[in-house]
Amino acid sequence: MAPGVVASAAADSALNHLLDPRKTWYNNKRLIALNGWIFLLLITSSTNGYDGSMMNGLQSLSQWQNYFNHPSPSQLGLLNAIQNIGALAAYPFAPYLSDGIGRRPTIFIGAAIMCIATALQGASQSEGMFVGARFLIGFGLTFAANAAPMLVSEISYPRYRAQLTATYNSLWYSGAIIAAWTTFGTFKLNSTWAWRIPSILQGLPSVAQVLLIWFVPESPRYLISKGKDEQAMKVLAYYHADGNRDDPLVQYEFNEIKTALDYDRTIAANVGWKSLINTPGNRRRMRIIVGIAFFSQWSGNGLASYYLNQILNDINIKDSTTQLLINGILAIWNLICALIASSLVERLGRRFMFLFSGIGMLVFFTSQTIAFAQFEINGQPAAAHSVIAFIFLYYACYDVAFTPLIVAYTVEILPYHLRAKGFNIFNFTISLALIFNQYANPIALAAIQWKYYIVYCCWIAFECVYLYLFVVETKNLTLEETAAIFDGEEATKEILGQGLHAAEKHDSVEKSGSVDEVEHHHVGTLEKV
Repeated sequence: MAPGVVASAAADSALNHLLDPRKTWYNNKRLIALNGWIFLLLITSSTNGYDGSMMNGLQSLSQWQNYFNHPSPSQLGLLNAIQNIGALAAYPFAPYLSDGIGRRPTIFIGAAIMCIATALQGASQSEGMFVGARFLIGFGLTFAANAAPMLVSEISYPRYRAQLTATYNSLWYSGAIIAAWTTFGTFKLNSTWAWRIPSILQGLPSVAQVLLIWFVPESPRYLISKGKDEQAMKVLAYYHADGNRDDPLVQYEFNEIKTALDYDRTIAANVGWKSLINTPGNRRRMRIIVGIAFFSQWSGNGLASYYLNQILNDINIKDSTTQLLINGILAIWNLICALIASSLVERLGRRFMFLFSGIGMLVFFTSQTIAFAQFEINGQPAAAHSVIAFIFLYYACYDVAFTPLIVAYTVEILPYHLRAKGFNIFNFTISLALIFNQYANPIALAAIQWKYYIVYCCWIAFECVYLYLFVVETKNLTLEETAAIFDGEEATKEILGQGLHAAEKHDSVEKSGSVDEVEHHHVGTLEKV
């Protein structure tokens, strides 16, 4: 862990000397435009969040229940899990498209498939058609969700990269809010349109992406990896330095990316799937990535995310209006908590946020379990109200790290040549965890009710220990520097050093010789490790 902390301090010092303190996201036209295109990428997560909340809401609609003949717990498990089964089918192809044809075309393909799928979902005439449409939604979402967060991290202005990448997963709840309140608004319609309207609206983010994705800049890292250095330089200069190709920041970023890619080719030339576990650094990455992917779904959050109405029924809150209101308010609460956490990632640091999140979840999920047990044993209304309160407090802690950081942290610890495949493993792991949850949770809840919560209490305790042992601090690092700390001191020196040398050549006396000072500081600091 120590090398990561030292490298973080040095890299932050280097980068701060190259960033124009007068340039902010709200006063520079090109940064405003860039962030507008990034927002188009961020809403990919909204489609996923919409799905979970919509399925929660549909289960509270008598129109949906009647149309599909009141699905049994196992049928509900299939209806929820089929999206992730569709995602599994696309995982073998997604990273090859992202690396082969580029981030933008991959997003376009995924969004186009989802447009077709949501139209079929809204027009479903049978359970089989509904299931098939949801399979296609998952299939298309895999392509878009593989490429979009990588493109966000690879085109963001350095000062805002961490916050924007963290916002990606936080906007899961924006989709959840729209779905929750859409189902609340349509549940009084005395026809199948009560569930068809929410089903069709799930495709709106994908429609926007199909229409606008070609205006978004392609990843400079992808362009350089394909030998398109001139195009990459234009993207960096246009959006990060108002068109000035000789700006020290642009030269630093461009040469750092080239050096990192060269290092990947010479030191880690094997980019097949086996390369994910070939070296100690890569095994360390995979241990963290697979761990946080499982934890993001196996921390008890899957209960309220997909089966909130069943939980509310168990504590005798059975009115559809009340259930839909709680679902809608919970989505708003989660979005607020997640966005606040996203804005603090560079101040608090990843490690602190993961540990705070794990410990907080353990405290409030255990409290929720006790309150649930008290209601089941004694039938106290106060215990039922406590369950709801502890659900909200639990999610506040979950949203500190497991909403904003799991995507951002995964993308930033992977080097470019492994980023698409490693991120695919992350998404694949989440889908496996979700499929298990969506099949097992409704059956287990129906069978043993509150006692099922004890399983998650024990598991969250294990998560806290795992996070303490393995999560590495990465705040204030560029993507290349973050990836390098897993590969040892020499990789960090080489990649940062080349970027600084390039910046030095183009810097002026106005910078007060800061690059020389920063490089000397960085190398000297690393030698102390």
